[in-house]
Amino acid sequence: MFQSFEVTSRPEQGPPRLAALHQELVREGLDGFLIPRADAHQGEYVAPRDERLSWLTGFTGSAGFCAALTGVAGVFIDGRYRTQVKAQVADVYTPVPWPDVSLSVWLREQLPEGGKVGFDPWLHAAGQIASVQKELKGSGIELVRSGNLVDRIWQDQPPPPMNPVKAHPIEFAGESAKNKIERLANGLRDAGRSAAVITLPDSIMWLLNIRGSDIAYNPVAHGFAILQSDGTVDLFMAAAKLTGLKDHLGAQVTQHEPEEFLTAVEALDGQVQVDPGTVPHIVAEILGDRMVDGGDPCALPKACKNAAEIAGSAEAHLRDAAAVIEVLCWLDTQAPGSLTETQVVTKLEESRRRDNALQDISFDTIAGTGSNGAIMHYRVTEETDRKLENGDLLVLDSGGQYLDGTTDITRTLAIGEVGDEEKACFTRVLKGMIAMSMLRWPVGLAGRDIECVARMPLWLAGQDFNHGVGHGVGAYLSVHEGPQRLSRVSHVPLEPGMILSNEPGYYREGAFGIRLENLLVVEEAPTLPGGDEERAMLSWRTLTYAPIDRRLIVVELLTREERDWLNAYHRDVAEKIRPRLGEAAQVWLDAATAPV
Repeated sequence: MFQSFEVTSRPEQGPPRLAALHQELVREGLDGFLIPRADAHQGEYVAPRDERLSWLTGFTGSAGFCAALTGVAGVFIDGRYRTQVKAQVADVYTPVPWPDVSLSVWLREQLPEGGKVGFDPWLHAAGQIASVQKELKGSGIELVRSGNLVDRIWQDQPPPPMNPVKAHPIEFAGESAKNKIERLANGLRDAGRSAAVITLPDSIMWLLNIRGSDIAYNPVAHGFAILQSDGTVDLFMAAAKLTGLKDHLGAQVTQHEPEEFLTAVEALDGQVQVDPGTVPHIVAEILGDRMVDGGDPCALPKACKNAAEIAGSAEAHLRDAAAVIEVLCWLDTQAPGSLTETQVVTKLEESRRRDNALQDISFDTIAGTGSNGAIMHYRVTEETDRKLENGDLLVLDSGGQYLDGTTDITRTLAIGEVGDEEKACFTRVLKGMIAMSMLRWPVGLAGRDIECVARMPLWLAGQDFNHGVGHGVGAYLSVHEGPQRLSRVSHVPLEPGMILSNEPGYYREGAFGIRLENLLVVEEAPTLPGGDEERAMLSWRTLTYAPIDRRLIVVELLTREERDWLNAYHRDVAEKIRPRLGEAAQVWLDAATAPV
């Protein structure tokens, strides 16, 4: 199995580890230390060696940080994790709702007389540190770069990952690495920049048409890169990872060991482009006035998929849908109370693994039944494993990493007879998903401008959810990809070729959770009869095809247009996926996609 159910951290481990950290604070003359969930490459996902936040606090979420002071230790978590954190951290830690409460405001409250708070300059982005320092001005509180105090006390810290890298075939990439490098180097020259520093693993993978396995569920390898304006790339990655790739990388790429990275940064002349949101603080410190905020040059080109990447993603989703539907059919043959969450996860992974193109799952499958479904990023373990009982809702959120694409799909399923309140909430979530799927919008709008469309049915009932409506998705890369998002904080205009998730939800702590998710690709929208020909519009094309549980739909709450969309979608599911299924699943699918 790709996924395991072992308990990776326990609340009772937190207090002694925090006590050991306090001793290091005293030795260093510090009043606190910042522990992010980040590594030197500033990607969203980290290797076991870099799970410092989880090791220290017990919190295993994919975002957040700890500010460990001598008198109090705050664990900063966003709305997705406010239920999860309560079960994972001991009472020596104080959950802090973030970003509602900023780090600077919290530090001012906790250190009214001022103080020194240490941080590892590799593990914080330059923009993060600069922002906090600005907000702390006049407080007497100083952020001090230091060694990593957690690493000092983590006796059995895993070694850095050293997994081999492989070439990503041009049939899936759709463009050679040589062309990508030249295209981006031209952009640097046009902007008067001499080079760009790239630290995000998925950006380096995309640029060089390579893939790795240094991080679970993400086909990336750790390294750094400097893209020069002359069309060459200095790649700082262990030679042992790159065996047999010399011809693939070509003459334009020069390999260096990672330890040489900072020396190379120091030697750069002229204006150097970086993304302050991802480049480590230590790099910004070295560059000084040479640093120019121009963003990661790979981010937007990577997000706007080419024809080969879109075609590959579409095909991967069709195969993935067949694997999911086979499991949905099987699930309906099981009596309530006869299955557990781990059995569902195992069955789904077994179904996906029949596809030879599958390389990994794209994240830990979320199979949360009953109250576990209200934990947005729930990970089932041997201790939390729960039976699927009559009346439960099951939130099943999963995906695969295939050679030709990355998938991510969520369905909420009825176990036995479900209550009217759950059905009404489910229908509102469905209405939001349909509204987003049907949307057309003018060119130039960002995720923040349209994400409310998926929330409106819930808002009208006085309800909402504490996560974004959607995230970007890579092409056999990270399942969470920037810069595109359907979020209140996303200012990046949506462009053709971007793939995003559409996943409204609703969660009632201690009771149930609901989420529905399809992946969509942005396309140019044709002009409608009577429409403004001069007003360019965009729309979505759906990539995900699996039935939505009709047993949970209150049909009377749907408009005629919404019913028409649902019936058309189910006709497409049946047409595209039925030939890929076994006989029993075909019969099940016919019933599951019948018109409402």
